[in-house]
Amino acid sequence: MGASKTASFSVEQNEMSNLFKALAHPARIAIVDYLLSVDTCICGDIVEVLPLAQPTVSQHLKELKNANIIKGTIEGTAICYCLNPETIDKIEHHFGSIRQKLKNKCC
Repeated sequence: MGASKTASFSVEQNEMSNLFKALAHPARIAIVDYLLSVDTCICGDIVEVLPLAQPTVSQHLKELKNANIIKGTIEGTAICYCLNPETIDKIEHHFGSIRQKLKNKCC
């Protein structure tokens, strides 16, 4: 969507759109699932559990990091990634709001 069109939507709508776009790939969902299963990990560990080449995994990590879904800390020559709880809270709040609005609706 062009920059001029995003101005027609709320800040929250644009933010959620960016988050969902970053999550809209099965490899990225697999990365999130993997990060949920471990405390922290190094990029190389992720490459070992996904059926993707290292550069592809790095690109997916970059997309997740740009959306602030994950954060990484440098430890020596490796980067350890973990989920960003603040961003996960925003996603949870968004879906919680949808759930609340649906409680009184019926189709």
